Amino acid sequence: MKKTLLFIAVAITAVIAQAQSTVYFTRDISPEGLVKIYKALGVEATGRVAVKISTGEGGNNHYLKPTLIRNLVDEVNGTIVECCTAYGGSRQDVKKHWQTVHEHGFDSIFAVDIMDEYDQIRIPVQDRKHLKYDIVGGHLANYDFMINLAHFKGHAMGGFGGVLKNASIGVASTAGKAYIHTAGKTDDASIAWSKEYLAAGPTQDLFLESMAAAAQAVHNYMGGHVIYINVMNNMSVDCDCDGTPDAPAIQDIGIVASLDPVAADQACLDMIFTYKASKGDDNKPLIERINRQHGTYITDYAQKIGLGSKTYQLINIDK
Repeated sequence: MKKTLLFIAVAITAVIAQAQSTVYFTRDISPEGLVKIYKALGVEATGRVAVKISTGEGGNNHYLKPTLIRNLVDEVNGTIVECCTAYGGSRQDVKKHWQTVHEHGFDSIFAVDIMDEYDQIRIPVQDRKHLKYDIVGGHLANYDFMINLAHFKGHAMGGFGGVLKNASIGVASTAGKAYIHTAGKTDDASIAWSKEYLAAGPTQDLFLESMAAAAQAVHNYMGGHVIYINVMNNMSVDCDCDGTPDAPAIQDIGIVASLDPVAADQACLDMIFTYKASKGDDNKPLIERINRQHGTYITDYAQKIGLGSKTYQLINIDK
């Protein structure tokens, strides 16, 4: 069955990559706004539904709050899913990760699944330029549908984090994260973050290409049964994985949703790069972070390998 779904997903993404995708937008960053934009997509999340978010590093307060996402998770009867990190901190150790989940209020409202708590699995990659496979949390196999619910913001290594990062690094196990970060050279996190390896590690573009390939692997593994949502609030230059993030310099923008992850991230990038800054509302720090890491290259490469399209039609559901 999984092989059949994989074939169908590859065929669908090939078509998407050649066509204009639809991206929905609302300025209403609220529980009601999330449900409204989910329904605008016209695809019902059925079966066992995984809602992939970042539960946020301890000390970080920019992650998507349980109160914001509650109505959507209830609407689809979803389970919050996460995986452990690969860099230490409050979420690499499973026990600490559960403590962080509790401190951030997720387990008091939702069913929560740390997908790599007990095991990990290897799933096929369509683009094998760097990765031979993708290493993800073993519990991914338990779900029929995924809502990729990402917090769009900056990222120290990727330049920005949106749905592509949430699907790739986010769904990868600790070993999988190391494997992506090193462009397939090692799945040992202790080696991947050593000073010696970092000094001689892969170039930035190879890391971004590996992220795109891993995002495509997850999309295909789910048989294309994924919807992608970016929430553009609390947009620090730092990721939710940073325990001491900079304060956001830019004001909240809205929510973007699509069946196409490339279009979803590209639409957010376009909004950031064309944003009209004003006093106390400045897009320049986030643009500088994205450009410093050549972050926009991930949508270029993701389109190239057939995951989606950078060409899209934006539909404002507030009108």
